[in-house]
Amino acid sequence: MSCSSSSASEDEDEGIDSYRKGGYHAVRVGDSFAGGRYIAQRKLGWGQFSTVWLAYDTQSSGYVALKIQKSAPQFAQAALHEIEILSAIAEGDPSNSKYVIRLIDQFKHTGPNGQHLCMVLEFLGDSLLRLIKYNRYKGLELNKVREICKYILTGLDYLHRELGLIHTDLKPENILLCSTINPSKDPIKSGTAPILERPEGNINGGAGISLIEKKLKQRARRAVARISERRASMGGIGTVPKPDRCLDGIDLRCKVVDFGNACWADKQFADEIQTRQYRAPEVILRSGYSFSTDMWSFACTAFELATGEMLFTPKDGQGFGEDEDHLALMMELLGKMPKKVIILYCLLLFPVRKNIVVLRNLMV
Repeated sequence: MSCSSSSASEDEDEGIDSYRKGGYHAVRVGDSFAGGRYIAQRKLGWGQFSTVWLAYDTQSSGYVALKIQKSAPQFAQAALHEIEILSAIAEGDPSNSKYVIRLIDQFKHTGPNGQHLCMVLEFLGDSLLRLIKYNRYKGLELNKVREICKYILTGLDYLHRELGLIHTDLKPENILLCSTINPSKDPIKSGTAPILERPEGNINGGAGISLIEKKLKQRARRAVARISERRASMGGIGTVPKPDRCLDGIDLRCKVVDFGNACWADKQFADEIQTRQYRAPEVILRSGYSFSTDMWSFACTAFELATGEMLFTPKDGQGFGEDEDHLALMMELLGKMPKKVIILYCLLLFPVRKNIVVLRNLMV
């Protein structure tokens, strides 16, 4: 879950079903946390484990991202793991110069749904996924791609070489710009005064109404998008080509975020890691992994920045699965895999009777 002005989950809502015992904590604008130090301003996004809020830090007079974990034991355990990782990152980078998100504080908050572990992180801008969308999937200029890659590689070098950490889920939505694309979304640049107390009439009962209104608006936007797509497919009737966006005023400094699935190189706890499109071949082959998996994901991200398209989008089909299609796409781009790798793949993933057929297909 990113800690930005916009998240990958912002186009949908988490719904109200998970606001129950063991689930999310219901936050209202103006709610205070940690003895009144942090005051909720607006929701930034949500994930399967947590919600993230823009909060005002009354102690530093600045804005932070407040990540509030679900209260069930398994989510609390996941939060403790992430706090351990983030604490190590912060301790090793006292000058905050390694382009990795910084943990500022942590505490527990008790509410009607249980006790929630909370993380206070630096407030960052939009994700690289949002930047790709903002640029209408046309691909960034290569000099801008190089600049962004320099910051990502600085962060990865710090994680890998100095800390021995593997991110395991690097992708455009887990890399955030240091500033927002739209200055009006930045609480400082917009000049908006912080909310220091709960507005009148903002009660829990209004949460359900706002969620319903938001879902109706989302359905309307999707309907408009479908109509536009139909018109475009009919020869562009009623559509006007959109002009290219200018990215010159956007600060391209960025940081690696979301360490919920990160692990130490010598203490791995999951065999299947990475989002499918950014998954490295050694992970698909289940042959063990290390820092190179992050570098594979980095390369996929760089390609996506330069072209606006994902490098690999595997699908399953009749007689083959996503893993087979993914490896086939890799071979189309990079050439045939060594025979010993193919044999390993067959031994790990297929029953003995199917090995011969798969070997024949892959080695043609």
